[in-house]
Amino acid sequence: MNVLFEEDGGFKAGSIMTDNDSSLQVELPTGKRSKIKAATVLLRFEKPSAAALLEQATPLAEEIEPDFLWECVNDGEFSFLDFARDYYGHDPAPVEATAVLLALHAAPVYFHRKGKGRFKKAPADILAAALASLEKKRQQALAIEGWIADLKAFRLPAEIAPLTDALLYAPDRNKPETKAFETACAETGLTAPQLLLKCGAIKSAYYLHYKRFLHEQFPKGTGFPNLEAPGLPTDLPKAEVRAFSIDDANTTEIDDALSVTWLPGIGTRIGIHIAAPGLAIEHGSPLDGVARARLSTVYMPGNKITMLPDAVVQNYTLAGGVDCPAVSLYLTVNDTFEIVSHESRVEMVHIAANLRHHEVEPWFNAETVGGALPDQPFAKELLHLWHFANACEGRRGKPSAVQGVNDYNFAIVGDLADPETCTVEISERKRGSPLDKLVAELMIVANSTWGGLLAEHNVACLYRAQTQGKVRMTTSPLPHEGLGVPQYAWMTSPLRRYCDLVNQWQLIACLKGETPAFAQKSAELFAAMRDFEVTYGSYADFQRMMERYWCLRWLQQHGVSEIDATVRREQLVKLDHLPLMLRVPSLPADLAPGQRVHLAIEEIDLLGPELTCRFLSLLGECEVAEALEEEAQ
Repeated sequence: MNVLFEEDGGFKAGSIMTDNDSSLQVELPTGKRSKIKAATVLLRFEKPSAAALLEQATPLAEEIEPDFLWECVNDGEFSFLDFARDYYGHDPAPVEATAVLLALHAAPVYFHRKGKGRFKKAPADILAAALASLEKKRQQALAIEGWIADLKAFRLPAEIAPLTDALLYAPDRNKPETKAFETACAETGLTAPQLLLKCGAIKSAYYLHYKRFLHEQFPKGTGFPNLEAPGLPTDLPKAEVRAFSIDDANTTEIDDALSVTWLPGIGTRIGIHIAAPGLAIEHGSPLDGVARARLSTVYMPGNKITMLPDAVVQNYTLAGGVDCPAVSLYLTVNDTFEIVSHESRVEMVHIAANLRHHEVEPWFNAETVGGALPDQPFAKELLHLWHFANACEGRRGKPSAVQGVNDYNFAIVGDLADPETCTVEISERKRGSPLDKLVAELMIVANSTWGGLLAEHNVACLYRAQTQGKVRMTTSPLPHEGLGVPQYAWMTSPLRRYCDLVNQWQLIACLKGETPAFAQKSAELFAAMRDFEVTYGSYADFQRMMERYWCLRWLQQHGVSEIDATVRREQLVKLDHLPLMLRVPSLPADLAPGQRVHLAIEEIDLLGPELTCRFLSLLGECEVAEALEEEAQ
């Protein structure tokens, strides 16, 4: 005797070995023996064999039309055996009964299971809805097949075009368009950006990088809410100085300015004047909310996203020719350039001029500071500050932090609304010039002095510390070993960095004798410090990535196929005249840092953005020596 039974949602047939009241021992056609419950048995039969039953019944079941069966069945529950009898018009043979069972089981839209071998036909309205859903899925499957075919032929389907950003940055994998796109990526072996670029959905790799950054950091866009810019304070004392700033040509957020006043018989009074948006932006105000959300200005070649609205920046930037609110640090300096005393004030400062690097450096540079300077505005003040900066550097016992490396300025020519038509110009200048050093040293003095002042008065502050080689943000006045100062607090860029704005609030409160915005061990201050450090790092990574992109564009623009480079460490080189570092696996293994090499450019991937180079040759011994000397500076 054989039995047809149900197991794991399917049907099986086997020969009975032993038959008990509640269970049976059966042998399947595969030879496997199983113990089954009697309740699972649907049919007992002598012929055909267990192995032949399902083989013969399956093709018969496929010939039975489910819609015809549905028309034939009355409402209410029914057994497959009873229905098989009505369907065939006689007592069904085991194969016929099994065929009907398989047909009913294979049409769950038409027939609902109601127990062992029992079914009930679906109500007409439910069946109609289910059939409509099946047809929709069928049409969707056909659409997906068509989309995949188009994408593989690098044609962009109209249904997928509006989803470009979502497919790149936040794909919804429940959407059929996403399923089609990811299948096409897998079958073509291309990444999502590569496939969209080939299909014309991405007009430029520039947009890919920029929009990804906006999606991650500015999901609500870069526009500012409609907030009124606070006006200038009217109750500040007027400083009796003529201050000047020193910045590159593209700087609009001018945070710092300098002044020199000669004190006969004493020396000089050097003023360090920092823009004071902290006087206008109140802690907890809507403008504070804007700055707290952004935490820093974002820089990139040809563009920037400011921390504060333009109207606020324009009111508080240290623009030339106007009186500006500032927090000033005055250093009384003797004739040997020692700091005799210092004093801090909140005041209005007249900014006589905004000096620009490209205008001053031709006559104030490493070659000219040792001789007579031309008759230029502020030449005497600049020379005095240069000597003072050297003295400060000597007292710290550390070289200037900006020496020994190059600065690179990017000029994007054209409209970034169409980046493919833009060209890039990259200019290189050695850091550590007299202008660089005097600004850097005076900012170190200000940040260290004011950090010490707040520590002395037990006012909370965000410090930048370096101990055991690790640089980090902290609320404790720890040393900055790299700069050789006992404490260091970022305070000189309050228009561009939120931590500087926070510290300026604390400093202004300390100078005015008021309660500071943040108490010691403030949870809000800790949160601001943590968020600033993470966000500031993300912005810096983005800036480096965009500079890398424009370096690759520069190589393409100039048709560079071979280039020289300097080895920094194993397989890592820096390309000449570009701020671009990359690994070259084909470099000889025994090259020392400073060794000069000649490379072939094999591939430029703007979507990466990545550059692949191959080692060609070593450069001459003379050039190697020069490179080593440059690295040591």
